[in-house]
Order: sequence, then C-alpha cells, then structure tokens
Amino acid sequence: MANDSEFQEQMKRLGKLVEEFDRLPESAAKVTGKELVQLLMDVHGAGLESVMEIVFESAETGPALIHKLGQDSIVGSLLLLYSLHPDDLQTRVMRAVERMRPRLRKLATAVELIRADESNRGYVQLRLATSGHSCGSSTKDLRAIVEDCVYEFAPDVTTLEILGLDEPVPNGFVALESLLGRSLTAVGANLPNGHQEQRPRHE
Repeated sequence: MANDSEFQEQMKRLGKLVEEFDRLPESAAKVTGKELVQLLMDVHGAGLESVMEIVFESAETGPALIHKLGQDSIVGSLLLLYSLHPDDLQTRVMRAVERMRPRLRKLATAVELIRADESNRGYVQLRLATSGHSCGSSTKDLRAIVEDCVYEFAPDVTTLEILGLDEPVPNGFVALESLLGRSLTAVGANLPNGHQEQRPRHE
C-alpha cells in the first residue's frame, strides 16, 4: 500500500499523463481512451458514494463495518476487483445459495453447493434436484435464478457448473459488465448432466 507521499506523487503523475493524453491528436483510440477513463471515474465515484453512505448510516465499526461494506453490491464488486473483499468465494456462494433457495422451492427444486474453488480460477459447482417443473417453470427459468444469485454475490466466478438441468443450452460468455451489475447475458457450454459457462476473469 502506498504511503501519503507516494500517493501524492502518483496523483501528480496521473495529472501529467492526463495532460499528455489531451494533447494527442484526435483518433478512435483517443475517443476510446476517454470513454475508458470516464467509465473508471464513474465506477469508482459510485463506489465511494456508496462507502460514504454506508459509513454515515452504519452503527458498526471495525470488522463489522468492513463486513457490511462487502455486502453492498457496488462496494463489494470494487473490493473484489482489488482482492480486498472480506469474504472468501465459498462464503459468498453459500450466501447466494441461501438467497436462491426460496425461489427455487416455489418451483419444487432444491439446490446444493457441491464445490466453490477459489484456487481453481473461481470454479463453482451446484446441483439442482427437482420433483418436476411446477408453475410452468423451465430449465431456462431455473438457470436464470441460479445465475442471477451467484453473480450477484460472486461476480468473480469464472466457471459455473449446474448439475441437474436437462435441457441443452447455447454457448456464449457472460459480459464483463456484469461485475458491476446484475444483467446476465451469457450461458455456458453443454454438459451431460447440466451446463457449464465460462466467464472472463477479473484480475
């Protein structure tokens, strides 16, 4: 972690780089660069705003406050980006499982966490057991519930395998922007007893 003097030097260096960037001739790369910088500023600004609100409204201090910061979807995502999240992958996925249980129960489906392996690039394996798709539910509905919950609490998951789904699913990738949002646009590769999807890892 940089100390105060190092941080001030980094801020000065950042200012100089921005000035140099502004002097570059107009090009597609410059437009993209500006959009990238603005997006980063917006993302970090939203995170700082959420931190200030949580700290202002919270009665907790110390580890309890840090835990609360990690529970916030925006702040938690930023903490994950910098490997600062207070909870490990197993804990966050279990929280997602508890969140999805009531919704799946209404569809006569139970869920079990088989594996959450942080050392294996965020590999998670779940098993669904259904007594029949009630209320007109489908494999697509079940998969959507699982994905929404998992990526809400663990957007750093790179591989999600769901056992117990019968229908095949198309190939694709989850969008990178889901790290800071909850829109899931991707699905995964077919597996004999479920499906598996690959997601870009956020370093």
